Amino acid sequence: MALDGKAIKLADLDELDALIGSAQLRVGEKLVCRRQRPDAALYVGTGKAEEIKALVEQHALDLVVFDDPISPIQQRNLTRLIGVPVLDRVELILDIFAQRARSNEGKLQVELARIEHQITRLVRSWSHLERQRGGFGQRGGPGEKQIELDRRMLDVKAKQLKLRLGKLEKQRNTRRRARGRNPIPLIALVGYTNAGKSSLFNALTHAHTYAADQLFATLDTLSRQLYLGPKEQVVISDTVGFVRNLPHSLVQAFKATLEETAQADLLVHVVDVANPAFREQIAEVQKVLNTIGAGEVPQLIVFNKIDLLSNGAGRAPDEPLISHDEASSTDPMDAPPCDRLPRFWVSAHSGAGLVELRQFLRQFAGQYALNTSRHDADAQHPDALRPSFVLPPSEKVQHDAFVA
Repeated sequence: MALDGKAIKLADLDELDALIGSAQLRVGEKLVCRRQRPDAALYVGTGKAEEIKALVEQHALDLVVFDDPISPIQQRNLTRLIGVPVLDRVELILDIFAQRARSNEGKLQVELARIEHQITRLVRSWSHLERQRGGFGQRGGPGEKQIELDRRMLDVKAKQLKLRLGKLEKQRNTRRRARGRNPIPLIALVGYTNAGKSSLFNALTHAHTYAADQLFATLDTLSRQLYLGPKEQVVISDTVGFVRNLPHSLVQAFKATLEETAQADLLVHVVDVANPAFREQIAEVQKVLNTIGAGEVPQLIVFNKIDLLSNGAGRAPDEPLISHDEASSTDPMDAPPCDRLPRFWVSAHSGAGLVELRQFLRQFAGQYALNTSRHDADAQHPDALRPSFVLPPSEKVQHDAFVA
């Protein structure tokens, strides 16, 4: 729904459509609307809510998903009126993460995010929440209502999950200190979801991690050692992708894992240049990186999927998406410090540009090892082992030539 008179079209729901597909659901009908401000009770107003109800009945739909966050009261009222469950974008993303989590830590983080989100959704949706219960201890105090008991039980569960995640974080910090004593740089692949990070990870490391044309195909961080030369090697990590309006509870739950990105020596920001909205996606990624404290980590910009450009191999001439000239004419990274970052144009699918990218990473690893050898670092302070890596002006010109 567009607010304050802004324009909206069905194409604006394409990302929500992809999210629904990632959740193993099928889209039956789409609807957009405009309002000056959200309706306090039904978000979209009574008339539009009745229209949604009619579409649900006409197409026998089982679920309604809103692209915008809605309040617990609005969600309860819409569910009662329409007669089927109503979700918003936040709950849909949480459901996808719950399906994709594989590691023990990932499952704990997703469960914590869902519980913290569920606590905010404990409204009086059912009459049993209004009943009072007597008793003591675990059964609640005299006169305690069911909704209060449920909230307390969720709070206890959340505290237990935070304790378990805290222990895992200590183990990660121990590994981080050990890695700090090893002069091998850590490189993290970051970017918008479905930008091709896992495909690029596989192309560089010859790994066989799961990669698919869907949102959040990869959730758990995976690291591999990448040999670039006799004395040049790096550890490269494939991380979870970001998305517009990433749930705050999810960012907080995954904060410990996302902080690994802030500890990297270099971020390889993978951009799906074939997506018409790639500039907006870059801005969203930068926003999340700043939130988790990784905004100042050196970044290498990699424009991926050049084989899908209108003048790229493998795309029919009658299927223009975005031209190479158009993508390079307007710099999507024109704000400091992004305006000083090198860029590469690659295709993880066809292998185009990967030789030049490997050469740059080899150069980075060599200079990192040289700078590290000059440091008389204290093993108790691994951050001291993170030398800065600055490209000389001549090399910047050389790497910028790949954009043209």
